[in-house]
Amino acid sequence: MAVGMSSPRPAHTTAPRAAEEKPDGPAAGPDGLGTGIDPDDLPDGLVVADESGHVVCFNAAAARITATPRADAIGRPLEAALPLEDLKGKRWWALTDPYGGLATRNGQPERNLLLPGGREVLVAARYVRERPTGPVRRVVVSLRGTEARRRTERSHAELIATVAHELRSPLTSVKGFTATLLAKWERFTDDQKRLMLETVDADAGRVTRLIAELLDISRIDSGRLELRRQPVDITAAVARHIQALTAGGQAPDRFRVRARGPLPDLWADPDKVDQVLGNLLENAVRHGEGTVTIEIAPAPAPGTGDEMGTAVTVSDEGPGIPEESMSRVFTRFWRGSKRGGTGLGLYIVKGIVEAHGGTITVDRGPGGGAEFRFILPVSMPACLV
Repeated sequence: MAVGMSSPRPAHTTAPRAAEEKPDGPAAGPDGLGTGIDPDDLPDGLVVADESGHVVCFNAAAARITATPRADAIGRPLEAALPLEDLKGKRWWALTDPYGGLATRNGQPERNLLLPGGREVLVAARYVRERPTGPVRRVVVSLRGTEARRRTERSHAELIATVAHELRSPLTSVKGFTATLLAKWERFTDDQKRLMLETVDADAGRVTRLIAELLDISRIDSGRLELRRQPVDITAAVARHIQALTAGGQAPDRFRVRARGPLPDLWADPDKVDQVLGNLLENAVRHGEGTVTIEIAPAPAPGTGDEMGTAVTVSDEGPGIPEESMSRVFTRFWRGSKRGGTGLGLYIVKGIVEAHGGTITVDRGPGGGAEFRFILPVSMPACLV
């Protein structure tokens, strides 16, 4: 029997033999569920019951999710083939009563329900009627596992815990120093006041950077990271970052820049490029050892035939990244051997580079340390080509 209890049309994408072998194979139902589509091709579980409440379609994903063989489900009453309970242990089909309930009801929104044994699934249902308020001709049920949602929830919970931990320290410092200054201002010397205010300023900067990271993650995850492209001098940008690091106490001879040209014109978001360079150089200084080498050179742009892009390689001479950790470097909360930070920087770097249409990789450098290499395409506006 086919989906929707109607005869399959001549198949365009599915062989006739497949339709004959599967009692719930592809069909052209009036509800549009399967015009020439094999239900087993669907990523989610699909269960369809006819007007009498008996299962006529039970695809491979539904069999996998429920651990019920297809042959054991086809032809059985829906409530027997798919015994679901709500989180309070009440039988779901008895509560919803799709065939005898309100005639204006068109289905059930997705919610968590329980299979026998207590395993959770996400279930949504649609009631197909030939006319509004008419009798139910089919009940179409979709099933999804909760693993992906659980992973997302765990990731969000970990993000909240990390942010709360990172915010607590600077905010405690800011609160403590400001309260002390307000209560005992006249007891401190000017040098003591300056020291405390500088500490407050530094901790406020940490909070600001953390909030900026959270906003970046939100935009990257939702695909809403905005880029304001303009010509970028990547060599000058690297020089600025090195100057800032040496002004902060790093030895000038710790950095070596190798620029091989001529470089193609680069159109990118200068602030985002600065963010990428700053993160990679700071990681090399903080976690690496020896000389930090920055190489800038033309390279084939990713995904474009003969077009050239710009490649930037940052390497150090430290212990490097263990082989087993390289696949996790660009994931959230990954930290190197030296603890500290949120572990979000490289995740954001990867998101920025990919938003530009580029690629970023990590490997072991010539000096034994970590080597990060990203390539940005030219991305010149079409009106200027």
